[in-house]
Amino acid sequence: MFEGMSVFIVEDDPSVLLGCMQAFELEGIAVAGAGSAEEALQLVAHGFAGIVISDIRLPGTDGMALLKKLRLRDDELPIILITGHGDIDLAVQAMKDGAYDFLEKPFSPERLVDVARRALEQRRLGLAVRNLEQQLQSKFTLETHLIGRSPAMARIRAMIADLADTAANVLIHGETGSGKELVARCLHMASKRSERPFVALNCGGLSDTLFESELFGHEAHAFTDAKKKRIGKFEYANGGTLLFDEIESMPIAQQIKLLRVLQERSFERLGSNTPVPLDCRIVAATKFDLKAMSDAGQFRSDLYYRLNVVSLELPPLRERREDIPLLFEHFLLQACARFDRATPMLEPDEQALLLGHDWPGNVRELRNVAERFALGIRSPLLPEARGNDTPSLAQSVEDFERVLIAEALRRHDGNLSRACEALKMPKTTLFDKVRKYGL
Repeated sequence: MFEGMSVFIVEDDPSVLLGCMQAFELEGIAVAGAGSAEEALQLVAHGFAGIVISDIRLPGTDGMALLKKLRLRDDELPIILITGHGDIDLAVQAMKDGAYDFLEKPFSPERLVDVARRALEQRRLGLAVRNLEQQLQSKFTLETHLIGRSPAMARIRAMIADLADTAANVLIHGETGSGKELVARCLHMASKRSERPFVALNCGGLSDTLFESELFGHEAHAFTDAKKKRIGKFEYANGGTLLFDEIESMPIAQQIKLLRVLQERSFERLGSNTPVPLDCRIVAATKFDLKAMSDAGQFRSDLYYRLNVVSLELPPLRERREDIPLLFEHFLLQACARFDRATPMLEPDEQALLLGHDWPGNVRELRNVAERFALGIRSPLLPEARGNDTPSLAQSVEDFERVLIAEALRRHDGNLSRACEALKMPKTTLFDKVRKYGL
């Protein structure tokens, strides 16, 4: 099997096959060949790191069938088909079926090598991306999941690294869309519990009648509809992490039952008198001030203090604007890969609009804008291109600078000295720019 070969040619005419192979050998490109699709299927192994060039007209299994069989093995394998003068319709159909390109006979050696080189480069990039994805999946890092260079995100990552292997309950506070569940998952993945389940439970979606069965589970015949034993969320999450999302929406009666479990570190299934030990990390997430709610009698204060052993405060996106370009690019590349679209360019004035927006929906809103941008759908935030009205580079730089200075002044309550330190620029320069931009 020719696993390491760069080009594999399938051609039943020995003289054509020889000529094609010599064209690649003269260019220093490794090449192998076969006279039939059946032979090629035996020689081109799974995981073949090169490209395949095949004539459409072959004895037995033809090039179209070979295309489909090879793409079943690897749908990213570039396959170039060689067609005769009357095979254009077949070539068009082959492109629809996933062929990389086609060559119409007669073709020059230069044309053959040129098309193959482009296919080889695509194959190289595709395999590099696949390898990187496999590495990222096999090796969890906080930096690849909690994206951002801002001091706020650096602090969040550092706290997660410090807390990961402790048993302390954690309360995550942040606005809607700021990434509370993602932070909880990262806390789980960075810990020794990562091989055990991560269970997320939305407290707003649990009725009183389902609460105990959902959390504690039940024995068979514990109540009318309990036909068989059911494992609850606590038991399923044992050894892992259990997230109570929107904890503020949990009714008081349910809070009392949760508090008892957290105090006893055990629970009983409905219909059973046997306690089940609880060994899972408890994480709660909220967008409200639970302390204020407990002071107002809207949330049990004893449960609040039980949950709030450690608190993680997630900053809204408007308070870490320096992370916006990096996050937008990350979401855009993800969306383009998922939708199979070419990556569009973001103009400087569009980036300035991103930086100047307040992002009430936070990271979730930014992701939505990036996905629409990948699909060519402009949101009100990024209006249609303005043709001849597109600003000059100098104007775009000024717009970008104005947004950054305004945001620094807002963060530091208009204090020029602190804004200068944050922007790393002389006070006189900042004062001049404040006057220039009317800030």
